[in-house]
Amino acid sequence: MYDRSLILELLLEVEEAIRRIERRFEDIAQPDDFMASDEGIDRLDAISMMLIAISENIRRIHKIVGDELFDRYPDVNWSDVKGIRNILAHDYFDIDPEEVYQICSTDIAVLKRELEKMRYDIFQA
Repeated sequence: MYDRSLILELLLEVEEAIRRIERRFEDIAQPDDFMASDEGIDRLDAISMMLIAISENIRRIHKIVGDELFDRYPDVNWSDVKGIRNILAHDYFDIDPEEVYQICSTDIAVLKRELEKMRYDIFQA
C-alpha cells in the first residue's frame, strides 16, 4: 500500500497548477496571442512552468503507485503528461505556442476531470 497523504498532497499541487494555468490562459484566444506581446510571452512561460510541475508530480505519483492506478483513467494520455516536462525543460527556447494552446484549450480540462475522479477514488477506497 502507498502513503495516501503523500498522493493527496501531490494531487492537490497538480490541481493548483491547473487552476493557475486556467487563470493565465483566460485571455488567450489563439496560439499567436502567446507571441503577440511581452504579456503573452510571460503567460506562455508561466503556463509552461506549471505544465512542468504537473508532469513532475504525475511522474512522482506514478513511481509510487505504478500503472494500475493510471490505467483506470484512459481518457488521459499519461505518457504525454509525464513526457511534457522533458520537452519543455530541454527545449525551452523552442516551446511551440500551438502545442501549449492545444494542451490548455483541450487537454487540461480532461486532465482536471480525471484527476478529480482519481482523488475521489483513492480516498473512498
